[in-house]
Amino acid sequence: MYTRVAMALASLLPLSRALGFKRGERLVRQGEASRGAFLIRAGRAAAEVALPGGGMLTVAEFNPGDVFGEMALIERGVCSASVTALTDVEAAFVEREDFRALVASRDASALEVQRALTSALAAKLRTLNAKVRSFPSAEDREPGAAPQVDLSRAGTPSFDWRAFLPLLRFFEGFDPREIDEVAAIARPMELARGTWIFAAGEAATSCFLVVRGAVEVLSRNGRLERRVAIAGPGELVGYLAALDHAKHAASARVREPATLLELPAERFGPLYGSGSRTSVRLQHAIHASLLRSLTRTNHLLTRLISHARLTDAARQAAELESALHGQIVRSAENMNSS
Repeated sequence: MYTRVAMALASLLPLSRALGFKRGERLVRQGEASRGAFLIRAGRAAAEVALPGGGMLTVAEFNPGDVFGEMALIERGVCSASVTALTDVEAAFVEREDFRALVASRDASALEVQRALTSALAAKLRTLNAKVRSFPSAEDREPGAAPQVDLSRAGTPSFDWRAFLPLLRFFEGFDPREIDEVAAIARPMELARGTWIFAAGEAATSCFLVVRGAVEVLSRNGRLERRVAIAGPGELVGYLAALDHAKHAASARVREPATLLELPAERFGPLYGSGSRTSVRLQHAIHASLLRSLTRTNHLLTRLISHARLTDAARQAAELESALHGQIVRSAENMNSS
């Protein structure tokens, strides 16, 4: 069954290169630079990673309709596993540079692939975060009072917040008109420390861009609570649920006095999916945010793997290795930090 990414990539077959591999041949090798995405059209393949103590661990298997290496379409990276043909394999390969050229021209099919990649990366991030949360952490604590969200009394920023926007990492690559288009749908607000901006389980009616100050994101696992991220200036929070018209998976509150832009989902979603120049910029900005979040999560996975090895927890180490290396492609910075 084709995933959304696979169906979107299939629309780019005229752009792709048809490749064939005999049983036992390598499609990609662990440690080599990633060049693009593979769509398996026939046959079966498996991803394996070399373990530090010797031996190989199978971290993923691919069947017709499966895609791997899709992250390489949006960022240069390194293959974290080798993929070998289990049978004769036919694949379609989409080169990153060809794909980026199509995106720059705002080709409709390429933009759909971009949006599908956002959903796929978001799903991958949720899965990895759930894996991290399933293991105890020194940061686990008893939760405080249940979040009470009320932004009706938010203050008005006492400074020229628009002048700050071009300085924020989120708006790198945006021109002034594109920044203004995003600002036009936003509600600026000034919030005190401890103010909840959304709660886990509630519908995501907005997402929030941090202009000044900081927001902490908190997740529940059973009866314990854990801080999973701190978002500073230029970071967007709550956007995955807002784009998916879903419920928030975590809660967020102001860690220190903050100025935020509230972006209503009913206006942010259509702007993101419009196919305009601003839409393309937003897609790039959200991909960058997702990749930073993946990097943070992978750091945590790496720490958990090291702890499992030190304590001779072989089964846990293998489970975590599968989660980490099953991504197939990771950013070079991410690989260097492991």
